[in-house]
Amino acid sequence: MKQILETDRLLLRELNVQDSGNFYELNLNPKVVKYTGDTAFENLKAAEIFLDQYNDYQINGFGRWAVIDKGNGEFLGWCGLKYAEKSNETDIGFRLFEKHWNKGFATESASACLKYGFEKLNLKTVIGRVMSENIASIKVLEKIGLTYEKEFNFDGHKGLIYRIDNK
Repeated sequence: MKQILETDRLLLRELNVQDSGNFYELNLNPKVVKYTGDTAFENLKAAEIFLDQYNDYQINGFGRWAVIDKGNGEFLGWCGLKYAEKSNETDIGFRLFEKHWNKGFATESASACLKYGFEKLNLKTVIGRVMSENIASIKVLEKIGLTYEKEFNFDGHKGLIYRIDNK
């Protein structure tokens, strides 16, 4: 398990098949996936297959990473960068278990990922896609420095794109 980043409270490392139980459980909560356009995995095996086939690290050199509590080793969720070849954009995303919401973990991990993207990966721009009703995620994007750019169709919902350019 390759560690990528460390913050005051968190470790971010590559996801692996051993995370499938947590990955499966995370997406089972309708509140967690409400604004994502995703659905729950059909079963644990589907989560295993997804993680086994997750190849963003090999293709792009980065991806979504497991967010781990440094204090107790607990899997809190994931955060990271994702490159979309079709649009030639890198976005930042995060998803945490509900019991870890409102503790600053999303902001802490996303801020570290953004810094890594600019300083280590030499990214020029990072965007964040969010449904307009997802106020909590909008606040995280704004806290880490992204600003509103435009609206878009997010799976039939009003979506917003936030953006930050590397200075």
